[in-house]
Amino acid sequence: MRVDEYLRHDAVGLAELVRNKEVTSAELLESAIERATQVNPALNAIVLPMYEEGRRVAATSPEGPLGGVPFLLKDLFQDYAGFPTSAGNKALRHVPVRRNAEVVDRWLAAGLVPFGKTNTPEFGAKAVTESDEFGPARNPWNPGHTPGGSSGGSAAAVAAGIVPAAGANDGGGSIRIPAACCGLFGLKPGRGRVPFGPNWGEPMHGASVNGVITRTVRDSAALLEAMAGPEPTSPYPIAPPERPYTEEVGRDPGRLRIGFTTRSPLGTRVHPEAVRAVREAASLLEGLGHEVVEAEPAVDGRALTEDFLTLWYGSMAALVDGIKADTGCSDDDFEPDTLMLAAMGRSRSAADYVRGNDRWNDHVLALAEFHSRYDLLLTPTIAGPPVTIGRLDPPPWLRRAERLLVRTRTARVVTATDLVTTEVMNNLTATPFTLMANLTGTPAMSVPLHWTESGLPLGVQFIAPSAGEGMLLRLAAQLEEASPWAQRRPSGVPFPAEV
Repeated sequence: MRVDEYLRHDAVGLAELVRNKEVTSAELLESAIERATQVNPALNAIVLPMYEEGRRVAATSPEGPLGGVPFLLKDLFQDYAGFPTSAGNKALRHVPVRRNAEVVDRWLAAGLVPFGKTNTPEFGAKAVTESDEFGPARNPWNPGHTPGGSSGGSAAAVAAGIVPAAGANDGGGSIRIPAACCGLFGLKPGRGRVPFGPNWGEPMHGASVNGVITRTVRDSAALLEAMAGPEPTSPYPIAPPERPYTEEVGRDPGRLRIGFTTRSPLGTRVHPEAVRAVREAASLLEGLGHEVVEAEPAVDGRALTEDFLTLWYGSMAALVDGIKADTGCSDDDFEPDTLMLAAMGRSRSAADYVRGNDRWNDHVLALAEFHSRYDLLLTPTIAGPPVTIGRLDPPPWLRRAERLLVRTRTARVVTATDLVTTEVMNNLTATPFTLMANLTGTPAMSVPLHWTESGLPLGVQFIAPSAGEGMLLRLAAQLEEASPWAQRRPSGVPFPAEV
């Protein structure tokens, strides 16, 4: 299959070609590898090629609803036996894992053909994909800009046409932010919907979930259908959906009552393009017959962010200590920002951690009260267009504060911790809208309905109540039909003229 033919199809379409024997799994994979060879040097989306393993899998003519479709795994949490899961970290880069993650087994059972792993910031800790070990991933719409993070490598690969869909995960916006930056569809499943085992039960108290980034809504529905459902290590089972997710696409969403806001939960500036994106989406929704009013949940955005960061800092401290114990590595094998976050975690007590986590329920209740009056919340996904590469690098004074924190490893460095917290909060002003769905465990999606005057994508976010994945898919499919995006091609990488 020629690359221009390959690029015309989404994952569901490619699987249909395989089932009809119009193309083989092996032929699709070679097209994907050829496309990767064309664009990956400029984008740095794939950091661990697994081409020979992909060829081995493709040669088995895998069956399933997505049989034979080339696929990429995110190099974080999505373990593939015999290959490293580096998480963007120097110490883990050459350490192969012993068994597959459950979600990887489910993708293989659906017939997907993994042939590489995608770039991520170290431990997925940033909303940009710029690690010291692998270098920055770049946005296919403009390589001078970020594809977002932490699933930025996956988003760049999908937008550039290497694959129609790629693995992702989301602990603070890491599916939705890259989707918004790259003109793609990104659905974050709700807490417990997709398994995280067997090595992890429920990371970050359910705030972190596995998922995918896609060009089309039907691909996300098909992949969610393949992923969803509990496993033996799941902390608790949740009710199955009313019907298969693939049947939600094209189903009438009904007349929804949607509250929207363009106000940052942190009270900080929102770029006029992000405001315009939401207001254009609201107008489109009204034209489709939905009721759209300006409204927002009574959530204290700054308190929510601080409560999330308490968990985030503690998780990083435990992660760094665990990797050191397992591998014998030293501080030199971690980025300064990672060591700073870990030091911040050590500066807080166990009581601080528990109190912060207890307050999560306040935010859950506030969002639930909003959803008792509105079906969905509409916001910008991010507060402005994708930033340039390096824009969120720490300033020199913060590097000095980081070194002080790491050297002392103590809570007595009050001034340094205050400075670091201030800078972290400043960076979060670029992505203040996504944390709410993670902390509350609700499903959410970013839909690519807006492009800026300079040609950069800027998605809008919808947050649903618990178990609302079906509602999101129904609405997304309606929006996709009303304002198609899948055939828009990034201008920052070459595409065949026939596409």
